[in-house]
Amino acid sequence: MSKSSNSSPYTARAIDHLVLPVPSLEAARTRLTSLGFLVAPDARHPFGTENACVFLKDGTYLEPLAIAQREDCEAAAIKGNVFVARDQAWRFRNGDNGGSAIAFGTADAKADQKFFASKGISAGKMLRFQRRFEDSKGNMGTGKFAIAAAGDLRSPDSFLFTCERVQVPDIDRGKLLKHANGVRSLREIVLSEPNPSDFQYLLQDVMRQRDVNAHSFGMDVAASNGNLAVLNPAGMQSWFGLDRQALLARQRGLRIEAAVFGVSKLAKLRELLDKNGVAYRERGGRVLVDPAPGQGVIYAFEEGK
Repeated sequence: MSKSSNSSPYTARAIDHLVLPVPSLEAARTRLTSLGFLVAPDARHPFGTENACVFLKDGTYLEPLAIAQREDCEAAAIKGNVFVARDQAWRFRNGDNGGSAIAFGTADAKADQKFFASKGISAGKMLRFQRRFEDSKGNMGTGKFAIAAAGDLRSPDSFLFTCERVQVPDIDRGKLLKHANGVRSLREIVLSEPNPSDFQYLLQDVMRQRDVNAHSFGMDVAASNGNLAVLNPAGMQSWFGLDRQALLARQRGLRIEAAVFGVSKLAKLRELLDKNGVAYRERGGRVLVDPAPGQGVIYAFEEGK
């Protein structure tokens, strides 16, 4: 079901999904399965990319994104397909493994496109497309989408967009929501930037959220169904144990660093990771799994819905 936003500019949007470039869907499926996720069947976009999504009970999902046909991607980018063009630019700068975009739900992508243009943050032409879906039973359906993209030239390694589910495929995703690791929700997406407040207005406009919680480690911007945290190097070191000096040496701009999941029981998750030989560490009450091929950002797990 589509996550909607109303006409108020300060009604917070919902996180819809997280786009994660991967070297191949096979690599993503292997890695995510070892982490206890149930991965949906492979699906192809009409513009040369493909995905194998992980759907969660809270209505959000992960989108591991791979290149299916490079020539089709290049042709789509030339024609102004912002989704493919930004993916190609991200891979050129960063390789084929990481986090590139955050999607928020909307009921009116056309209105969002106009709003982004009025704020000077539009990242390109509005995109409309459709693709086939397959459920766990092999039933097929067609989904139709409209995308309005926003970005900031100071931040080339991430972009934001709203996604309108114009037509929801009539398929059953029930079994795809049951993950062996007990994950139920995407509670938070974490980005890094030396001075998070430089991107406060961009995030507020895209998320339609007036309130920002600023603190010594960065800032939090609440979506209607989760949180977006933008942490400075000290915050990334404190919460995730990343090297502060290495983060300071990076180029400026928002970078997607981690996804925080709500799980039913951490003890069950630890057992599964141990069984599958997946290395992890613990920090601040969370189980952290560092990036690997097919999993380009830190996955953090904490107990809760």
